[in-house]
Amino acid sequence: MNSIAAAFAHGLYALAQRPLPDSVAREARRSLINVIGTSIGASRHPGVDAILSAAQELGVAQRAPVLGRSERVDVHFSALATGFAGHLDDFDDTHLATVIHPAASILAVMTALAPEAKPSGREALTAFALGCEAQLRVGVSISPEHYDRGWHITGTCGVIGCATTAALLLGLDETQLSHAVAIAASMFVGQREAFGTMTKPYHPGKAASNGIAAARLAQAGQEAASDIFESTGGYSHSMSTRVDFDQMNGAMGERWELLFNTYKPYPCGIVAHPAIDAGLAIAPRIDDIGDVETISLRCHPLVPELMGNPQPKDGLQARFSAIHGVAAALCDKRVGLAQYEDARVVQDDVREIRALTTLLPDSSVNRDEVFITVKLKSGATLEHHVEHARGSLARPLTDDELMGKVRLLIDPILGEGRAAQLAAIVETLDRTASLDTLFALCAPQEELNHA
Repeated sequence: MNSIAAAFAHGLYALAQRPLPDSVAREARRSLINVIGTSIGASRHPGVDAILSAAQELGVAQRAPVLGRSERVDVHFSALATGFAGHLDDFDDTHLATVIHPAASILAVMTALAPEAKPSGREALTAFALGCEAQLRVGVSISPEHYDRGWHITGTCGVIGCATTAALLLGLDETQLSHAVAIAASMFVGQREAFGTMTKPYHPGKAASNGIAAARLAQAGQEAASDIFESTGGYSHSMSTRVDFDQMNGAMGERWELLFNTYKPYPCGIVAHPAIDAGLAIAPRIDDIGDVETISLRCHPLVPELMGNPQPKDGLQARFSAIHGVAAALCDKRVGLAQYEDARVVQDDVREIRALTTLLPDSSVNRDEVFITVKLKSGATLEHHVEHARGSLARPLTDDELMGKVRLLIDPILGEGRAAQLAAIVETLDRTASLDTLFALCAPQEELNHA
């Protein structure tokens, strides 16, 4: 092909014309039910309220749903709100090689465009899988330097995946798809400085709305620089000095980055998960939390770099504090959404345990590994080694574990049994005529009764 963008679009468009491989379809369904759960679970957050309030103030058309809510808004605000909620609790999927969270923004595109595009379940699942795959391939082509520079890769690569999904749902041809991804390459957003604030989940929401805009512009005839990825001043080389386009375009349809996606057992940054596992393993061996003298965690250097906040002030900050995750594990003997509530984060017991904890970065320790040492005032020393964190590629969540998580996210919001109903729809999505039933089940009961 004449350019990287054209070759990229050619590969993706060809894949869209044939059925997904069984393994890829299965992983796409796992990713989809997981992110439906995280989106509904966070749908009542004040940040979502703010987005919908802005939409109401602007008087936007009531066309598209927002998962977990009764309100309808226009395509832009639907994408923004659903993408925001899907990523808010840092409980969504994670591609470990790039640290991209691919599904929140892609689900947001599907939610916003489904009323207009009316895809079949098979078309939707294909567009979802290829939107995830597209952003992950772009991500691996510029990793790890891109993330190390301070970019939030979920936003910067997500917009290209979102343009892909939107283009497929809207029925663009291969040339238009090429223009859509090239336009999207000038519409990225997100820096890591936003971590621990409401701006971080805004990134996948904005990636979704921008991706839709890029696809619409391409559909209307707008073009972009054909060499936007490979040119010296273009997307890829501006993002990283180490670029590998074979990772982006090579073995399309043979190597699937989506198969390296993982699902979180804890609602926080993934590099803290080994430490939380360690804390939960040690906790039953401590009779009195007041007996703890010191805690040390020998961990990968990314842990203090990304999650080194020793005394977070609220739940969003705590999601980027590995020390809080350990303290919560030791104090509560469980780590879930409740341990990241604002009120829990500032209580004395976890504050005191956090103050006793030290992170010891060690480049010989793997990302999904940690060594914990707890010294007690009684003189005893407790140690535990987590070789691979739960939820990692080496210890992936089972389908039952994933559904247990999804039930805890969805049923308290929409009612007992709703998660199981949604899971049944997702499991047979490639055999359904539309997404109408899926999105009806994502609405509150009164809205479901009205439908």
